Amino acid sequence: MQPKTRRGFLRVAAIVAAAPLGLARVAQAIDPIGRTRPSHLKLSIAAYSYRDFLKGTKDRKPSMDLFEFCNISADMGLDAVELTSYYFPENVKPDYLHKLKQHAFNLGLDISGTSVGNDFCVPAGPPREKQLALVRTWVDNAADLDAPVIRIFAGQKKRDQSEDEAVALTIDGIKASLPYAIEKGVTLALENHGGITATPEQLLRLVNGVNSANFGVNLDTGNFHGADPYGDLAKIAPYAVNVQVKTEISVAGKKKTEADLSREINILREAKYSGYVVLEYEAAEDPMKAIPRHIKTLRSLMG
Repeated sequence: MQPKTRRGFLRVAAIVAAAPLGLARVAQAIDPIGRTRPSHLKLSIAAYSYRDFLKGTKDRKPSMDLFEFCNISADMGLDAVELTSYYFPENVKPDYLHKLKQHAFNLGLDISGTSVGNDFCVPAGPPREKQLALVRTWVDNAADLDAPVIRIFAGQKKRDQSEDEAVALTIDGIKASLPYAIEKGVTLALENHGGITATPEQLLRLVNGVNSANFGVNLDTGNFHGADPYGDLAKIAPYAVNVQVKTEISVAGKKKTEADLSREINILREAKYSGYVVLEYEAAEDPMKAIPRHIKTLRSLMG
């Protein structure tokens, strides 16, 4: 697909022309976040970890809301909660956000972040404007929650797009969203989430293309599936502004195995990452049984 307006075409063409010619050259990305002090890690959990309880399944109605999610998190002695956007009421209002923020505060919980399920690979036109508006809406919501960071996606390359076009549109979408995010005091964090962010080289191409304040990587430890996922995590950790930890990891051509959480925490410390480490539980075991065990492990590793 091509941009539908001349203005959109010229904007995307300019970005493509300025982008690196090959992914191999992107190893020379922008400087990492300038952290000089020892790593300081805080423990959070993503509401997505309880998705079947918050959203329900075909056989079971929702049995939890975000207020109860905060209660469970506080019972585990966590520092914070990540309030995944998928589990908010439709057309959420500031009054609801303020009540939820106050509830978390009364429980001693920070709100470490929230998220938006956007797609910046959509070409110019009304659907793209809708995606940009969606991000602005969740920037507003994050600001109302006092959430410092919002997880964003690049999106999925469309059938008739080249990767260069998808990359250019994503860079353009992030750059278009950043002034509003900066105004609201919210950091945008791009997740490694397959597609054009599947490898460190692809992700760094986008990071290099944006190169702006209030922007970094949402590092998901379960989303690199190459020959050396731990090595890939180490390449990206210096650019992370938020970290989501999975309890499983995938090596190319092999089944998922239990993640070496100690190794992952050491990678973050070596990168001098400071901020929230968010458990995002996706494994098959009952989360009510598994999550407290993994929280205990992470707490012992983080100190």
